[in-house]
Amino acid sequence: MLSGTFSLTTASHMELVDITDRVQELIREHEFTTGFCYIFNPHTTAGITINEGADPDVRLDIIDALQQIVPMNFNYRHREGNSASHVMASLMGASLTIAIENGRLKLGTWQHLFFCEFDGPRTRKVQYHLSKTIQP
Repeated sequence: MLSGTFSLTTASHMELVDITDRVQELIREHEFTTGFCYIFNPHTTAGITINEGADPDVRLDIIDALQQIVPMNFNYRHREGNSASHVMASLMGASLTIAIENGRLKLGTWQHLFFCEFDGPRTRKVQYHLSKTIQP
């Protein structure tokens, strides 16, 4: 198994950053052909997800919907002022596992990987683990 970390810088308080090409490049660099890619986000006010990458409006719709589901102005006990970001991060999740086949992420036609920033702008880290499938 190969492991590493890459950094990204977000530009807005809330945004979905497409990391698909970056992860695919790591797979190419390590010459993986078959196996699994595990992506982990070690931040409590950010998430990670798979969703449509063709239309950028989908990203905005996701953020708008999350803001409707999770009120920014609520009687949160956490006094740092970013409790809504913590809740959104929990809803999105902190990790993904994607199959690798023929040296490519095995994603659907429109699927991309997104880092979900809910408390930016910030410099963030994303951890990855590439595991080869053992063939009999």
